Amino acid sequence: MVNEERLVQEFVDLVQISSPTRQERKVADYLKARLGELGLSVEEDNAGEKIGTDTGNLIGRLPGEGPALMFCAHMDTVEPGVGIVPVVKEGIITSAGETVLGGDDKAGICAILETLEVIKENKLFHPNLVIVFTVAEEGGLKGAKALDIPKLGAELGFCLDAGGPVGTIVSRGPAQNQLKAVIRGRAAHAGLCPEEGISAIQVAAEAIMRTQLGRIDQETTANIGVISGGKATNIIPDRVELEGEARSLDIEKLDKQTKHMTETLERVCRERGAQAEIEVAQAYPQINLDPESRVVELAVEAARQLGIVPEVTQTGGGSDANIFNGKGLPTANLGIGMEKVHSTEEFIRVKDMVDVTRLLLQIIKLAQG
Repeated sequence: MVNEERLVQEFVDLVQISSPTRQERKVADYLKARLGELGLSVEEDNAGEKIGTDTGNLIGRLPGEGPALMFCAHMDTVEPGVGIVPVVKEGIITSAGETVLGGDDKAGICAILETLEVIKENKLFHPNLVIVFTVAEEGGLKGAKALDIPKLGAELGFCLDAGGPVGTIVSRGPAQNQLKAVIRGRAAHAGLCPEEGISAIQVAAEAIMRTQLGRIDQETTANIGVISGGKATNIIPDRVELEGEARSLDIEKLDKQTKHMTETLERVCRERGAQAEIEVAQAYPQINLDPESRVVELAVEAARQLGIVPEVTQTGGGSDANIFNGKGLPTANLGIGMEKVHSTEEFIRVKDMVDVTRLLLQIIKLAQG
């Protein structure tokens, strides 16, 4: 029942509406109208006010009978994402090559819209549906964090924002801690009296070298991704700022890695006569769904009934699904077939877009019982 031509045209139209993170107003207005056309009540929450933009999350509701299911995708895209020119050729959609395609996550949005189209035109029975299109996902899951999740009234959720083939069901994802540190040394003239100074850059470099980073184990990773400081080559730098992260599927391992990173910074600073000011904050909680949970079982059985091989798996990345799970809404992240995301080589197959739409329709059918 999926209308492939309509689905592809919706996608082509949608990716041409630029929506970089924090600039989602135009695409939000477009989607408000589309959801209204499909018979949903639509509201925009106050996430924009909370995160300092003019666009909030969109919440659409289609009343039905049975449990309330949430389907979610995000409206923003990464850079370069302005002026996207989609190219459809031999069943594959790419950009013209100067920008990303924006399939992350507009392919997810279009699968949801086509699902609603099929329900409407075929007058299909369905459970209560809650559609959520978030803002600023690529900027740190900020839209989902600002969302009043209990108010949604959903019992189970599905995000359409995972890589991998259709049939991929992400049931585990890491929690992430963000680390920010300021290392303070002592300034001095680099040519006249360098021995009077304490180089914050040198202290930072030594601390980084003594910190375990990269792949810690199969569940844990860590990184220092930003370092900035110094004023001139003839001044011993007295201040350096570091930004890093640790993430793990195991909370105890995450705590251990975070402690290792902070203690190493503090220890090296003490040894070198510098000072460290360190802040640690949780970026997002983990996803840890039981393989036998209802939300996972629904996705697995729906895939099997369509002849799609399901793969329940884990990821090393974060998504809106982390936030939903952290706030008590069991949410699986579904693979939608997007490839080489966050690059100008991004592409998606038309067949995958059709199949993920079929998967949503089958999930709805099974959920209603």
